Amino acid sequence: MSTAHGTTTPPGVPGPRPWSADPYSDALVTGRGPLFLRRTDGWLLPLEVERWCARADAVDLTVLGRCEGTVLDVGCGPGRLVAELAARGRPALGIDVSEAAVAHTARLGGQALRRSVFEPLPGEGRWDTALLLDGNVGIGGDPAALLRRMAQLLTPGGLLIVETLADVDVDERVSVHIVRVADPRSTAGPAFPWARLGTPALLRHAARAGWCREGQWSAGGRSFVALRNRDGRDGPDDRDDRDDRNSRSTSSAAEPPNSTAVISSQRARKPSPESPVANR
Repeated sequence: MSTAHGTTTPPGVPGPRPWSADPYSDALVTGRGPLFLRRTDGWLLPLEVERWCARADAVDLTVLGRCEGTVLDVGCGPGRLVAELAARGRPALGIDVSEAAVAHTARLGGQALRRSVFEPLPGEGRWDTALLLDGNVGIGGDPAALLRRMAQLLTPGGLLIVETLADVDVDERVSVHIVRVADPRSTAGPAFPWARLGTPALLRHAARAGWCREGQWSAGGRSFVALRNRDGRDGPDDRDDRDDRNSRSTSSAAEPPNSTAVISSQRARKPSPESPVANR
């Protein structure tokens, strides 16, 4: 999830630079939580800091196996996915506005830029695959605007892989802070807009924004949807791939733009819309 996302709001929507400060950056330095998103009503959503700061796991690898050509990881956070792609010789770039996330990505051997997805980016309109994992479909609190922006970044017929909240029908816009509730000395960062989407809600937004469903699957308790930019495609392939197998591995023919990129990835532990963690 991209928490240190600097400009997390779409163009024309003012917003703070929430993820330059603190509990989040501290967690990336130590590689440990507990860390939460806290809604204004006190609802808490746990963030999987340890997983994000580790190497790509088996579930991540099922996602990376589907990537085509050059890959842009929007909300790459500490950079585990970008680093894994780089280790495989795949051209990939992460973006994130968190300095700590960018630095962590570089240490792992990945390329990352400190940049918001809503700011100008290298290679716009030429990326073959883009990733919105670990809750990053919530960036900016406006999924429709984010999906339109992703279409601008990808090549015609490009592939977008999105992680969702399982198959619950959640479509929520919220204002949240990032907090480390276990540390009484820690202060919450400033509020910023965020969104949470289940698979049905994502598919509704995607259809309106001109995306076709390419695939849908679950692995390790996580849920994913692959979307295809309609340009260059005849129509959706509604296959249901609900298993843990690796899908096709594609060659990386194009070279990515010269840059270094990262965005903070953060995903809640199997959150349910009505079952938040108790505030402490």
